[in-house]
Amino acid sequence: MHLVLLGAAVLFAGPLVWMVLSSLKSGTEITSNPTGVLPEAWQWENYADAVTVIPFVTYLRNSLILCLGCVAGTLLSCSMVAYGFARLQWRGRRLMFGILISTMLLPWQATMIPRFLLLKEVGLYDSLGALILPTFLGDAFYIFLLRQFFLTVPEELSEAARLDGCGEWGIFWRIMLPLAKPALATVALFQFVAAWNDFQGPLLYLNDPARFPLAYGLERFVSSYSSETHLLLAAASLFTLPIVVLFFLTQRTFMRGISTGGLKG
Repeated sequence: MHLVLLGAAVLFAGPLVWMVLSSLKSGTEITSNPTGVLPEAWQWENYADAVTVIPFVTYLRNSLILCLGCVAGTLLSCSMVAYGFARLQWRGRRLMFGILISTMLLPWQATMIPRFLLLKEVGLYDSLGALILPTFLGDAFYIFLLRQFFLTVPEELSEAARLDGCGEWGIFWRIMLPLAKPALATVALFQFVAAWNDFQGPLLYLNDPARFPLAYGLERFVSSYSSETHLLLAAASLFTLPIVVLFFLTQRTFMRGISTGGLKG
């Protein structure tokens, strides 16, 4: 089993390793020997050039604002809706939850035009708010994941809190959310990666280059510097680095949230 996992790891890590090593080559070397592994001459200046030929810092700032806003909106909205489905008793709860889950069958493209018209009507076109605001309205998959985690929390904790005079908001904020930290961290990681890699959203809603995130900025880089492959690979490596670091820093919490939340539940 370890040999199989090792082989799969090598298979999936191969393109990433090739990208990083090729980003340290010259443009001529990549063209003449694209399958080579180690650079003949290590071109560390490629990273400095990649940062300067495009407004990398501006794109990075926009990406961080976008990701943090989307994570905050997703955690706030999805946790409250998930708690309502998991612990509150109200008529039609199962039916509404089934309808919510069924919305996962709709592709993003099906609601693309109505959402665009709505956000343009409220004056959010060409702003990061057009990408952040919808996350405050919840997401079916994240609601399902958090609901499954809330269902694993013993009901006796809530009953004890009610006997002490704690209301539903108090139970939610003081008991459920602290216990749901692994699941919340998993949702935050999923949403951060989704917002970081989002290309269609900025393509649809943004027009001002000063508001472009990194994912869309790299596409503009390809259009303007299509012959500078070494700089493109350097920029792509910098784009990938935060996600890799974030996963390694949170992988234990991420796996705990998956195993005790949606999949196991």
